[in-house]
Amino acid sequence: MSDLYDLAVRTADGAGTTLAEYRGKVLLIVNVASKCGFTPQYAGLEALHRKFGPLGFAVLGFPSNQFGGQEPGDAAEIAQFCSLTYDVSFPVFAKVDVNGADAAPLFRALKQAAPGVLGSEAVKWNFTKFLVGRDASVTRFAPTTRPEELEGAVLAALA
Repeated sequence: MSDLYDLAVRTADGAGTTLAEYRGKVLLIVNVASKCGFTPQYAGLEALHRKFGPLGFAVLGFPSNQFGGQEPGDAAEIAQFCSLTYDVSFPVFAKVDVNGADAAPLFRALKQAAPGVLGSEAVKWNFTKFLVGRDASVTRFAPTTRPEELEGAVLAALA
């Protein structure tokens, strides 16, 4: 896998950056949406971020509107929703495509490193989760996997 920490991403305000500041941390990278049946997972993601953040862990949210148009808002609307509804303190980046020709380089790399069911690389729905270890190993979790169920995997990755 290419060095995902050097891949270009955009912050919520549209500024170009990389994930270099997260090098050496355990990351949970999630494609999020505010109008999805899985949206209440924001609460669990925030709980993981707060609980394990001091140990070198971070949740990174990447909104995507590719699944049922469930993230129609602009960056300001998304930020307001996350803050007011779930008191999100983890970084939420600019909206991205996770599949197709315009898929963000980060998601191309994650999907290649951790294919889904039957080797499919496609992200199936909102709230697909990619756990990135300190060694840049990647494990994929389905949208139906609740954040609370990831505590063991996060602790193992932090060890």
